This record gives sequence, structure tokens and C-alpha cells, in this order.
Amino acid sequence: MNALSTILEDRALSVVRAPHISDPAALADALARGGIRALELTFTTPGVLELIRAASDAGAVVGAGTVLTADQARSAVDAGARFVVTPGLRPEVAAVVTDAGIPLMMGALTPSEVMTALDLGADVVKVFPARTVGPAYFKDLLGPFPDARLVPSGGVNAGNAAQFLAAGAVAVTAGTDVVPPASVADAQWDDITARAKAFVAAISADIKEGS
Repeated sequence: MNALSTILEDRALSVVRAPHISDPAALADALARGGIRALELTFTTPGVLELIRAASDAGAVVGAGTVLTADQARSAVDAGARFVVTPGLRPEVAAVVTDAGIPLMMGALTPSEVMTALDLGADVVKVFPARTVGPAYFKDLLGPFPDARLVPSGGVNAGNAAQFLAAGAVAVTAGTDVVPPASVADAQWDDITARAKAFVAAISADIKEGS
């Protein structure tokens, strides 16, 4: 199963921003035990390429986030990233990632940006910052872009994630609600597993109620 299929099946991925990650493989395992198998490690984290490589070598579904340049994208792919995420439109990054044949998740907000992201080959459009527009905005975007895979990022938590999914998002991002920087830095893996389970349970409960 490729990274995109995993994200779509779980309907979630974890975005990790922390000043220190002592064991990325253990972090990935803790999240997977909670039901979130894909994790994004961002270029804002010191030594992110080594972390991506370690997680990838352990078999984790790990991607690179906050990718701003073609050089960063190439380095991430070489380190074993199985998907790449940008915060905004970056044609040069899109070219590298699509050539590498791995999923591209490109940041956008406005309809014009969504259209450009799709034109650049984005497999998923990351709507950021989602807290600014709310779940209803996703339903609006799917009017002109019914086939777009939209994922909210920024301000998503266990309390509102299901609302974004109900509005048409294909998956949601689990950030500090699931992976608080302090818990990651202190290697509190059981705490992270419990948080992931709670997040997944909140999504699953809504799916059952709406089915």
C-alpha cells in the first residue's frame, strides 16, 4: 500500500513539529498503534533528513513537510520520504516530487490556488490554515472541484476533525492535539498512542453515526 492509500484509508495523518525527536521509528510506531500510520516530519525540525531516513528505514509511512525548495524535496526523497508536503504553491517542488513518483500534498487556500495546485500535479490539496475558513469552506470548494482531494491543516483537533470529513475532506491532519512537542521531545510514546486512539475514535464515531 502506498502512502496516499494509507492516508485515505486512515482518513488521517500526523504532522509532527517538535524541537527534538529522539527516536522517529518509535514515534511512528506509537502513532500507528493508535491508528494513524502516516506521519509528516517537517523541515522546521532540526536534523529532519536523518529523522526521515531513520523512520523510513524502520518501515514507517513517513513524509517530509514544510518543503519550500527543490533541493529540500530532492533531499527528502533521497532520505526515503514517501510523500512530500508544501505549505503553499511551489512549482519547482512539484516538478521534483512528481518526477520521483511519490504523492504530492500541496498547500492552497483560495479557489485559484487550489486550481493551480491541481494543475501542478498535486495528489492532495492541503487547505491551510483550515481554522480560518472552517469546515463549510470545504463543501464550497468541492462545488467547482468535485474530484479534488482536500485535507485541512492548522487548527484541526479531535473536537472538529469529523466536521471537516463530513464536509468532504478526504483526511485530516492530527497536529499538537495528538503529538504535543513536549510529549514528542520527552519520548512519551504511550501518551501519544492514547492521543492517537482518541483522535481516531472521534472520527470513527462520526462515521458510524453518519452511515
